[in-house]
Amino acid sequence: MPALYAGFGCRSGCPVEALDNLLRQTLAAHQLPLSALRGIASIDSKAHEPGLLQLAERLALPLVVFTAEHLLPLAPQLSHRSSTAFEHTGCWGVAESSALALAQSEHPQARLRVDRQVLGPATLAIASRE
Repeated sequence: MPALYAGFGCRSGCPVEALDNLLRQTLAAHQLPLSALRGIASIDSKAHEPGLLQLAERLALPLVVFTAEHLLPLAPQLSHRSSTAFEHTGCWGVAESSALALAQSEHPQARLRVDRQVLGPATLAIASRE
């Protein structure tokens, strides 16, 4: 199983349980093992988001954040471009962009493995080199 990289977007104050549930449901639905997850990512404005920090700690994985300027060039690789996300963050999709940015930092040919998933206040995408 190749390494997996999760990108998250979330509303401010999103609880860790919402993020964890979304991650576990998505991995199960796509028959992907949690043990293959190598990191989680988001946009830099979420660097101090309690739910994301708690999830990273719970999973013993790094939370890596990227600037909108770093994420913006990934727009052609996204399955979904949100004008709302762009208005709020300066990039077209936080979950997919950050998953791709993290995966491509280790595997330049990495692509989205699971397109944007939504559960309540959270969004998730998963990238891998496969």
